Amino acid sequence: MRAYYADHFVLPLPSGHRFPMQKYRLLRDAILAELPEVRLAQAEAASEGELALVHTPSYIDAVLHGGLSAAQQREIGFPWSPAMAERARRSVGATVSAARDALREGLAANLAGGTHHASADTGSGFCVFNDLAVAARLMQAEWFRKHRSVLRVAVIDLDVHQGNGTAAIFRDDPTVYTLSMHGAKNFPFRKVPSDLDVDLPDGCTDAPYLAALDDALAQLWQHHADEPPGLVFFQAGADPHEGDRLGRLKITAAGMAERDRRVFAACRSRGIPVVLTMGGGYGHVIEDTVAVQLQTYREALAAWRAGHPDNPGKPEVPAMLHRANNAPHHSN
Repeated sequence: MRAYYADHFVLPLPSGHRFPMQKYRLLRDAILAELPEVRLAQAEAASEGELALVHTPSYIDAVLHGGLSAAQQREIGFPWSPAMAERARRSVGATVSAARDALREGLAANLAGGTHHASADTGSGFCVFNDLAVAARLMQAEWFRKHRSVLRVAVIDLDVHQGNGTAAIFRDDPTVYTLSMHGAKNFPFRKVPSDLDVDLPDGCTDAPYLAALDDALAQLWQHHADEPPGLVFFQAGADPHEGDRLGRLKITAAGMAERDRRVFAACRSRGIPVVLTMGGGYGHVIEDTVAVQLQTYREALAAWRAGHPDNPGKPEVPAMLHRANNAPHHSN
């Protein structure tokens, strides 16, 4: 299983800033120590053309060349610097690379990513560019060039914060289904409707959380009964965990592992490739956040192994890729 990182592109933040930038390096160190089957690779930067599949030219230019206003920087939550722009491009590039690998191997990951608050012309909530949206658009374009068919995408966003940017970008696009399960009273306080929103009360515990997840997944599969998605982006935020200082839910570590297990199992049973992104995680103790993220990788690796039981070096071809390769090609 391959995963991409960009934690060596460190964003210079003022003292006391609440974003835990060190969690990315800690997660990579933990994976290196405990999950050697995860093949780590440095992320390449997304190109301006790739970013333009989703974001407006003026916003891309402002991010890359220091043109963000003070108000825009406050909304994002990061001060502008060349490192901030480069890190944002690398975060998108990591998800793009993971998506390409997922379509070949069934599952791949970005050790960061999941910047779901960014919309076409603005960033927000520690999100500069929307890596999920850029990677989805790019995979659809590449898929169409190769197979002359539509790649349907589903976003399963289980970060504790609603994926408002992703919802806004794909609001009028029937080829991308957005599911967000999040804290009802948490950020963003003005939400943009997804295809399916599941609002959770403060203090939600394991049993109702998992029941809500089962119901949401059932609705997703029912929606796609005739045309299943060919690719799923799983936003596996660690912030529903009970130890998160911004999450306001009470999901145990065991409940978080079960969440991940159910998503991976549901996608694997349908032969749908999965791109894993990590989303938020703001533990009172940052090592608790990293432990939750590490167990997500354990579940992901178990799902990947299940698809490669005889020869881990030879990737399984996802069911949807079998369908595409066996379908008749149409000429222009």
